[in-house]
Amino acid sequence: LDPGLRTGVKVAVVDSTGKFIENTTIYPHPPFNKEAESARELLKLAEKHNIELMAIGNGTAGRETDAFVGKIMKLKPEIKLTKVMVSEAGASVYSASEAGTEEFPDLDVTVRGAISIARRLQDPLAELVKIEPKAIGVGQYQHDVSQVRLGKTLGAVVEDCVNAVGVDANTASAHLLSYVSGLSFAQAKNIVRYRDENGAFKSRGDFLKIPRFGEKTFEQAAGFLRIRNGENPLDASAVHPESYEVAEKIARKAGRPIGSLIGDSTLLRSLNPKEFTDEKFGLPTVTDIIKELDKPGRDPRPEFKTASFADGITEMADLKPGMILEGVVTNVANFGAFVDIGVHQDGLVHISALSEKFVKDPREVVKVGQIVKVKVLEVDMARKRISLTMRLGDD
Repeated sequence: LDPGLRTGVKVAVVDSTGKFIENTTIYPHPPFNKEAESARELLKLAEKHNIELMAIGNGTAGRETDAFVGKIMKLKPEIKLTKVMVSEAGASVYSASEAGTEEFPDLDVTVRGAISIARRLQDPLAELVKIEPKAIGVGQYQHDVSQVRLGKTLGAVVEDCVNAVGVDANTASAHLLSYVSGLSFAQAKNIVRYRDENGAFKSRGDFLKIPRFGEKTFEQAAGFLRIRNGENPLDASAVHPESYEVAEKIARKAGRPIGSLIGDSTLLRSLNPKEFTDEKFGLPTVTDIIKELDKPGRDPRPEFKTASFADGITEMADLKPGMILEGVVTNVANFGAFVDIGVHQDGLVHISALSEKFVKDPREVVKVGQIVKVKVLEVDMARKRISLTMRLGDD
């Protein structure tokens, strides 16, 4: 949901692979106040497409839309919806960009923005690579450095991330796939086209049916392309198809199916890797395979959590000094951290208020996306400034 007041709330439905299905616009807020009609429309879409998750943009009318969806969830608990506020930084840039136009040439700019917000919740990396770093607004001095160098550095970091954790072949965008070792942008687009026409990939072998995806490309890229819940449990891991025979040998020795071996640390750590080496697979390769079976597709991210903003606090005027609220860190600078507490204006936790201890660098204490508890110190309505502290004992 891309919230708005006068222009309405743009609603876009995407499936589990991020493919766009349907869109509409509802008008639950002033000046229209069509709350009942909007609720019916949203529930109809939720039931029709078995919606599980609603991503709500955190810009104008974000809190009002969040409260509106909350009411619907209370009225219809049987639909089992979950709502999450999502940063919409750069979504409007994407909707008017070449990437947005190329992906959805027939859709209105506002609908593209709503699709981007939905996909950010599914797979943030896949969506954010489509936006120039300067439009995301993270960090300090980012507009003062060479934009070319900034772009190159971002490219290198994304490439490292993608090849370290792999990409889900059934949800990744062409932009994200193009960062996979061995894939060009044209090949990445072919993967997405094949997926849209034939449905989700069932096994890594399906990649060879894609136009211009030959044996050489398969050899380079297959280990980084993951297929979750596919025909072979190894397809969701970093084990390359060429090394499956080692994993199968381990399974035979253990007398168990491969699926039950994955994640069984006790058994895997009791194995002697030397027993499975041969001319083709040396000790380092076998050791890596056993490590990967122990923790398949190691995702370094912690469990997904969301901040719960306080009810009834939607604008600066609702804030009072002394209130303790939950918020999300949106930016970290040398002088402190900015925190979204759900009032359309981020508050600042000064470096001196980040911890009871002396803090040399705020990045040692907080990071973007972290959920924190803060206390309101001061609200300056005239200058639109909110002063916060993470030292909850402060007055």
